Amino acid sequence: MRFILASASPRRRELMEMLGVPGLLVRPAQGEEKADPSLSPPELVCALAAAKAREAAAEAEDGDVVVAADTIVVYGGRVYGKPRTADEAAEMLRTLSGNTHEVYSGVCVVRGGVELCRADRSAVSFRTLSESEIERYIATGEPMDKAGAYGAQGKGALFVERIDGDFFNVMGLPLCLLGEMLKEQGVELL
Repeated sequence: MRFILASASPRRRELMEMLGVPGLLVRPAQGEEKADPSLSPPELVCALAAAKAREAAAEAEDGDVVVAADTIVVYGGRVYGKPRTADEAAEMLRTLSGNTHEVYSGVCVVRGGVELCRADRSAVSFRTLSESEIERYIATGEPMDKAGAYGAQGKGALFVERIDGDFFNVMGLPLCLLGEMLKEQGVELL
């Protein structure tokens, strides 16, 4: 049995390696991330994760376990994905500064033609950020490949006052949820 991670995220790869999954292959989905904007945040991340998983599952062998995930940040009814520019990252961080937002991650596990998709939610509270902190953080490059323009597992941790929910969800792969889904697929990691 091999595990195929349909993600280019180094954080997701590190989390899968931390779990010690056997035969881990990283095969990022190549398709464009598009989903219906009328979907609720949990539906949106599940749809995006499912599209990635289906793409990878099409090339999987019998017995392979495909895992895909997608993460978004939601504040004030607006969805924040990865920033495209430094200015967009600064705008996101200004918006999240001093506020509590939600992080949703959708996880899709495919094995033997059976597809499970679920979403997890965590609430993240930021302290108030100064303009110079925002500028210095953006200069590190860290926010540019992360939903909401921050990484709670990196220097962005300096902004996080509180997390209610699964910390690993905020990193992009809720491990407790993943473990439950794998069990349903007949895969025990412990």
